[in-house]
Amino acid sequence: MFGRRKKKGAADDAAGEAEQVVDSIDTQADDRGTERVRLEPEPRPDGPWDSSEVRDPAEGRVDLGGIFVPGVDGMELRVEVAGDAIVAATVVLHDSAIQLQGFAAPKREGIWGEVREEIGSGITQQGGIVDEVEGPLGWELRAQVPVQLPDGTGGFQVVRFVGVDGPRWFLRGVISGQGAVQPQAAGLLEQIFRDTVVVRGDGPMAPRDPIVLKLPNDAQMVPEGVQQEEEGSRFSGGMGQLQRGPEITEVR
Repeated sequence: MFGRRKKKGAADDAAGEAEQVVDSIDTQADDRGTERVRLEPEPRPDGPWDSSEVRDPAEGRVDLGGIFVPGVDGMELRVEVAGDAIVAATVVLHDSAIQLQGFAAPKREGIWGEVREEIGSGITQQGGIVDEVEGPLGWELRAQVPVQLPDGTGGFQVVRFVGVDGPRWFLRGVISGQGAVQPQAAGLLEQIFRDTVVVRGDGPMAPRDPIVLKLPNDAQMVPEGVQQEEEGSRFSGGMGQLQRGPEITEVR
């Protein structure tokens, strides 16, 4: 089920810190001019999936418009906003989290190799450490990113950046918490990433434009911290809530 958020815990801290890390790295990556790496998208025998490859994307998944996110017992799903648009979703599961974000990509060209290079450069410029390894989801970055700890001292946040190129889209995942510190413990998060369905749409989009998401039709925005009674859901396991920072959306 989507657990109801009650108190700040390890997963909340991990998800929040990961969002800050991603925002900072994206800003630096956008400012960096790099030589374009032209690579064809690799096969995706195990997903993530394009909407044309799945008979019913909504089966067992939460419909966020641009992506359909698999639902599993015990998870929370938070949406993240840029201006007036919802551009990312973060799945929090126990003491780990994965942020999911889709982007437009060229028709015959993958961008994950290029994006990895830019992310790695941004982290090292901040004084962090990056290792590029071949993991369960293909090539990924395992990084130690400088962050400010709650007591004001400096520390490092361990984060994994994963990505897959699809037909005219790219899906990025940012794993934080125990799933990043101990990658062998991230199996369920990795499966959520694999089973995500991307809906790119047919309209024109510039490469790297975020694929805009939407709230589920039966979601309700409520202020952070407002507790609501547990109710069943149309999704498996009686999943309960979607939330983002100061906002929570509840799936009923």
